[in-house]
Amino acid sequence: MSFTFQDFPAARDDLRADVLAGLAAHPKAIPPKYFYDEAGCRLFDAICAQPEYALCRTEQTLMAAHLPDIAATLGEVDCIVEPGAGDCTKVRLLLDALRPTHLTVIDIAGGPLAAAAQAVSRDYPQLAVAALAMDFLHDLEAADPCLPAGRRLVYYPGSSIGNFAPEAATALLARFRRLAGAAGHLLIGFDLKKDPQRLHAAYNDAAGVTAAFNLNLLARLNRELGADFDAARFRHYAFYNPVAGRIEMHLVSLAEQDVHVAGECFHFALGETLHTEHSYKFRCDEFSALALTAGWQLAGEWEHNGFAVQLFR
Repeated sequence: MSFTFQDFPAARDDLRADVLAGLAAHPKAIPPKYFYDEAGCRLFDAICAQPEYALCRTEQTLMAAHLPDIAATLGEVDCIVEPGAGDCTKVRLLLDALRPTHLTVIDIAGGPLAAAAQAVSRDYPQLAVAALAMDFLHDLEAADPCLPAGRRLVYYPGSSIGNFAPEAATALLARFRRLAGAAGHLLIGFDLKKDPQRLHAAYNDAAGVTAAFNLNLLARLNRELGADFDAARFRHYAFYNPVAGRIEMHLVSLAEQDVHVAGECFHFALGETLHTEHSYKFRCDEFSALALTAGWQLAGEWEHNGFAVQLFR
């Protein structure tokens, strides 16, 4: 068993700076990566179990059904790299199918990542596992010297690419292209455009778990930045914008109010929103065209129940 852990604290985002800048912007917005404190991670796991939010289950079904074809199309892989790996659950299917010699997982939450990566290392004793604690959105390039030589596969599941506006998504895909190298590949999942009512329901589950997830961001800011948000004065609001092709998630102010964060005061008008996330949906041809502009060539495509996985070289 081979396991290594490296911490890149300089490559992490500054919560205070990002939040203060976002609250001073017009419209107000906070990057969605700050959802994922310990409570936020638990709530997101609960979201994935809701009957309305089928994305995670659909992706797992798709991958399990098409792994032989994906593996045959991909060929030999020496190293799998998973940015935003979280609990390292999804990559296990690929490890079984592709049998690489190296796995490198990257996530901003160093402690949980190390624990998850060590579990993978125990279960796959012939695999060299490296965990890199960094915010890859800031400094993905710092991962490159940590990777072994050989054919690389960048794995980015879960429709996380949908959290980026098209220009930012293209830029990230181009960075993945450089990280993969000339002989490398990208395997990526994304949610497809579908009935707006189905999309609306997925982000407005009857149990209120997504609402709790959204509002938990305010609890985190209160705890970590000394803010005084009153969650009862904000309402979760999510909707599908068919013109932009994206879900938008907001926290709507239910009153005229001032909120203090890290010693600074911010005014919310009645009905003003704090934009916390957007999630773009695609047609397959739209996404492959986006990836093409970032230097990728489509090598394979699989769909199931409104979700797609594409392989690029």
